[in-house]
Amino acid sequence: MKSERSCTDVQAVLPASLAQGIGFPAFLGNLLLGMPMLRLPSGGLFGPRQPSQMLKGRGSMRLPLLILHILGGSVGLLAGTFAMAVRKGGRLHRASGNVFTIAMVTLASSALPLAILKSQRGNIIGSIITFYMIVTAWLAGRGRNIGQLDWAALLVGLGGAAAVLTLGVQTLHHPDPNAPAGMSFFFGAVLLLAAAGDIRMLAGGGITGRQRITRHVWRMCFGLFIATGSFFLGQQQVFPAFLRGSIFLTVLAVLPFPLMIYWLFRVRFSKAYRAGPPALAVPVTS
Repeated sequence: MKSERSCTDVQAVLPASLAQGIGFPAFLGNLLLGMPMLRLPSGGLFGPRQPSQMLKGRGSMRLPLLILHILGGSVGLLAGTFAMAVRKGGRLHRASGNVFTIAMVTLASSALPLAILKSQRGNIIGSIITFYMIVTAWLAGRGRNIGQLDWAALLVGLGGAAAVLTLGVQTLHHPDPNAPAGMSFFFGAVLLLAAAGDIRMLAGGGITGRQRITRHVWRMCFGLFIATGSFFLGQQQVFPAFLRGSIFLTVLAVLPFPLMIYWLFRVRFSKAYRAGPPALAVPVTS
């Protein structure tokens, strides 16, 4: 009886969506608030009761991944917001951008195996596109010559697009309310568009000036949108009841998009982002 009560108490504190294994700040906040009065059930926090050996194996795999997911998402939201607020190109912007990149890559890398374990198609799609967008945006922001990482990123983009579109086709035959086919086709189209930009960059030997900044901006903002959307729309149970389902949370979730449009227009029409003329060779005289 005591064991059953502790399990019920945990499930009362943790929302059902978090008990399924995805959701970073919500899980952390509820866990910290409830920890002093909770005793964890013998079966763990993750999902319904299953045969003991299977539950133990999966739970031991999920816990470290979930901790990484929570930390990565929390740090990513803070660092991404800070990077959008400070002066672009400055020391603080570069430092916060690097932190954001590491956090989001951690978020996506931990979300993928979690989503596979739970058969969550939507989170599989989100993790693939987040990883690809953030890494390629970071590479563009560095302003370096084309290297092996750019070719590897192209393969990830093309492979991710193929995987996401395949999931979309499968969903047409086996509908999944949590990952509709339209979502798969939309994200697949975004990946194909981004991969086309990769091919153009590689074929041209690189990009500079406005093209490079544009590539950096739209990909970083898209990755930030996945983080804000996952939190403000996907974890509304952590907010006060009067905010749940409100336009306020929706605005916060989609805020990276108007910010992206603003910066794309500013990059397009500002003289500061023009590519400089190519350097002329200076003959060496003795």
